[in-house]
Amino acid sequence: MTKTNIPVVVLCGGKGTRLQEETEYKPKPLVDVGGKPVLWHIMKGYSHFGFKAFVLCLGHKGNAIKEYFLKYDTMNNDFSLNTRSKKRRVFDAHRPPEDWEIIFADTGKETNTGGRIKRVERYVQGDTFFATYGDGVSDVDLGALLSFHRGHGKIATITGFHPRSKYGQVKIRKDGEVLAFHEKPRLTDSINGGFFVFNRKIFDYLDEDCVLEREPFQKLVAEKQIALYNHEGFWFAIDTYKEYLEINAMVEAKKTPWVVWK
Repeated sequence: MTKTNIPVVVLCGGKGTRLQEETEYKPKPLVDVGGKPVLWHIMKGYSHFGFKAFVLCLGHKGNAIKEYFLKYDTMNNDFSLNTRSKKRRVFDAHRPPEDWEIIFADTGKETNTGGRIKRVERYVQGDTFFATYGDGVSDVDLGALLSFHRGHGKIATITGFHPRSKYGQVKIRKDGEVLAFHEKPRLTDSINGGFFVFNRKIFDYLDEDCVLEREPFQKLVAEKQIALYNHEGFWFAIDTYKEYLEINAMVEAKKTPWVVWK
């Protein structure tokens, strides 16, 4: 299988309940980041490394995601329209179209993460595929991640990130004297930030409504079939309105480390 044909499964079905200011009328993957949906940023990152075949696991407000891509040319370029014949001409010389192959799969409104992946099994060709959440961006080298996965020979690879604490940390002496104050330091422990690589044997660990991060991962750990790729660089997930404001402030300030395609 060629590099560009390795599919990328994107979990797009969540409700985004902690981001209701933005998700009341749109699905979470369409939340705006600098004028484009966060889903577009995710797909742009994968395609930068040559991975251009996507399987979108749709659920809550999934039709809005279909609509966005069906109208992609006219929504992202200048165009002319003959109102009688309905004939359109898109002027896209200054914005070449994305070379993406997308499968839109309805995986249920209430389905859990592992169940969504299980339900797209028939669309995943070959022995290896990527999977990721529809709300997180990173500057992780996806080619290096794939090589790491192939090198260890296990069924699953997760990417570990070191997030920043949401709180400032205070270092004190025994008598209570403050020695130092660290504003939202970077944590040493790793968290699972998505950006998975799986061997298709993962489907044997999934059912149609399981939570990927619970029983399947626990079983893989017990069988020593899961490895962690440690990423020291940038990672950001949009889970709350505060994080939505924060990432758009980064765009305004032109500090966008996830935009590797620049």
